[in-house]
Amino acid sequence: MSTLTPTTPLQDRVAVVTGASSGIGEAAAEKLASLGAHVVVLARRADRLRGLVERIAENGGTALALTADVTDPAAVQAAADRVEAELGGADLLFNNAGVMLPAPIEERAADQWQRQIDLNVTGLMNVIGAFTPHLVRAGQERGVADLINTSSIAARNIFPNFAVYSGTKAYVTHLSRHLRTELGPKGVRVSAIEPGIVGTELQSHVTDQGAIDWLEDSKESMDWLTPQDVAETIGFLATLPPRVNLQQVTIMPTAQTA
Repeated sequence: MSTLTPTTPLQDRVAVVTGASSGIGEAAAEKLASLGAHVVVLARRADRLRGLVERIAENGGTALALTADVTDPAAVQAAADRVEAELGGADLLFNNAGVMLPAPIEERAADQWQRQIDLNVTGLMNVIGAFTPHLVRAGQERGVADLINTSSIAARNIFPNFAVYSGTKAYVTHLSRHLRTELGPKGVRVSAIEPGIVGTELQSHVTDQGAIDWLEDSKESMDWLTPQDVAETIGFLATLPPRVNLQQVTIMPTAQTA
């Protein structure tokens, strides 16, 4: 029997969160667990995932850690198969793993271009491919399932030296709109969340000095979003009535103008 209550509206749901070892993914996993979902946290860093699962348990939630690199399709499929076998499948997927490596295009940083494409596009598709059968079945059986993809305000706005990153995020937003038309009639809500600047590990991966300087300057002019701010939005999307699908949500620091 379901134990759904106003404080645990996601009770009996299984939520998979990629990129869960830090930042937005970590915060979202904790938020979804607090709302009653059984959370599956997926990332490469097993030690970070263990700590996350322990914190969720200490706060009364339940979570399963699966170590996988989303750029490895076999590893992702194995994770999906395990979720199917142990938990009956996922009905909520927060597809969040990503990387941001801005640099002037004239630097021809091809390795960084490829890393962003591999993770932000190919990795995203690997996860969608593996878990969509779960979501479609859940949508048909219980009337609602959720696919939430992390895009970025960079999908819409123009930032010098962010061309490749922005291109990958434009892909995420446009893909999400198309998938909504395919999956919505099957009970699967599809949303793209487009944050502005969020204080996460993304900034620590940046190697271009111009971008580093721009990010540092922005800290002086605005209060960046926190991962918890975005996690609250993920929780809001997942707890809306099944008839409601916000296809795109832009969340910005109040002082960020573009």
